[in-house]
Amino acid sequence: MEAKSSYSDTSGHPVIQNDFNHAPVTSVLADGDVPYADHHMDADERVITALGYKQEFKREFSLWTTFCVSFAVLGLLPSFASTLYYGMGYAGTAGMVWGWIIAMIFIQCVAMAMAELCSAMPTSGGLYYAAAVLAPPGYGPFAAWITGWSNWIGQITAAPSVDYALSAMILAAVSITRPSYVPTNWQTFLLTTLIMIIHAGISSMPTKRVAQFNSCGSTFNMLALVATLIAIPAATKNKPRFTPAHEVWSHIDNQTDFPDGVAVLMTFVGVIWTMSGYDSPFHLSEECSNANIASPRAIVMTSAVGGLMGWFLQLVVAYTVLDIKSVIDSDLGQPWASYLLQVMPQRAALGILGLTIICGFSMGQGCMVAASRVTYAYARDDCFPLSRLWKHVNPHTATPVNAVVLNAVLGILMCLLILAGDVAIGALFSIGAIAQFVAFAIPISIRVFFVGDRFRRGPWHLGPFGPYIGGLGVVFVALMVPILCLPSVTRGDLTPDLMNWTCLVYGAPMLAVSVWWVVDARRWFTGPKVNVEHAIYSGHEETVISEGVEPDENHEVGASMSGKSPDVLSK
Repeated sequence: MEAKSSYSDTSGHPVIQNDFNHAPVTSVLADGDVPYADHHMDADERVITALGYKQEFKREFSLWTTFCVSFAVLGLLPSFASTLYYGMGYAGTAGMVWGWIIAMIFIQCVAMAMAELCSAMPTSGGLYYAAAVLAPPGYGPFAAWITGWSNWIGQITAAPSVDYALSAMILAAVSITRPSYVPTNWQTFLLTTLIMIIHAGISSMPTKRVAQFNSCGSTFNMLALVATLIAIPAATKNKPRFTPAHEVWSHIDNQTDFPDGVAVLMTFVGVIWTMSGYDSPFHLSEECSNANIASPRAIVMTSAVGGLMGWFLQLVVAYTVLDIKSVIDSDLGQPWASYLLQVMPQRAALGILGLTIICGFSMGQGCMVAASRVTYAYARDDCFPLSRLWKHVNPHTATPVNAVVLNAVLGILMCLLILAGDVAIGALFSIGAIAQFVAFAIPISIRVFFVGDRFRRGPWHLGPFGPYIGGLGVVFVALMVPILCLPSVTRGDLTPDLMNWTCLVYGAPMLAVSVWWVVDARRWFTGPKVNVEHAIYSGHEETVISEGVEPDENHEVGASMSGKSPDVLSK
């Protein structure tokens, strides 16, 4: 139940006081700082206002449509197809099946810890906002700065990497039907650019249309994944149909210069990149109804469903692949297409490849939507040069069209790496994995190790297990960051063409923004900027009692942004 009381401001105008103290959030606003309200607010608007932001988007995403966007961003089938090289090429079938299980246990820990943060702080800024609020006093702006830039780098590389892989699959399909055709790098780049432009156009539509498109795309993703899981074992031309189980589970075909255990860990790059879309509900929370419950549920659903279905796909491929080396080294330049041709008749292989291409298109569009909301949220807090342009919300579509255009232009520029060869463009996949993981880990580690009682959980939470689950996720990230930077070969075999350039391509911009912070940004960047009218209430003046306030499952006592009793506001 909402409680409110009316009073007059210093100009004598009546102000409606909504019950912000009863909103279950951990806010950037200081204790006792309560926003003004001049109109009646529903529960979602009270929550976002208590966090210090105006309600600027229409809340036309539900739990299902939010899950659909994140599942589309996850894009299990196209993601698996895009990163098959890492899982299969580093450690063979044993690396695929065991690597996915081990990685998913810890990725689920990260996802659940993130969902707990989302319930307490459902904003488009997501992890960046959480890092700013939870960091020890004096370190909030720096924590937000590093988290925000790392997350943004991961977000803006997602759509280009997906669309590049999609273009490679489309051209591989052409090569299968026309064996004399060999795609050039320029053709791949131009096709990728066209797809990026189409995705930008769709992502600029009104929220309702974007939600409908992603709902259809995600539904197709699920159906295509199920069809693939059934069709490959049913239509395989292998004699015998399946590889014996003891070979699948125990044979580590180590194609690296590292020990078997490290080779298995290196296969995690495919799992991490594939499973990186579960943070999308966090960034869409300002467009979701019942956000502090629906958004965290969508995060956990995406990770759990994606992890389970992805493992089934790993098993199908591991039990049916015949010759891993020929799949990896095929002239088609796309391991998924090579695998399908190896185990299925050409017509069936083209059918599955066609399903994968459609799913990849939906995935790339979901990545573009999520990234544009992150760009908007950070521009709203003046993180970027010309932020006033990128934080503009189009009055006709009620979506951040300028942010979409910026991301599309940057993505097309990054795709110029295609012209430098497979190793250069392949760095986008590793960057996306490491950048997102670092951004995920910073606010979770602060919540686990430094926050004390400053974290006030929302209606969706992990109870007393929260710090332990989050701690496991942080330890996993700390282990994986250096692993993601390892090349597959060492010493004399290491050449520029075989080097893993992730440490440079990710490390260079992060070093640049760190230097920027020391030299200049620390003087003006203060973290999330409140854009609602608000005032610090002092305890020695008139007290206003909010009547009729009763705690329920969605609004816990003690979870208010001000830290006061939910029954008393001071004026």
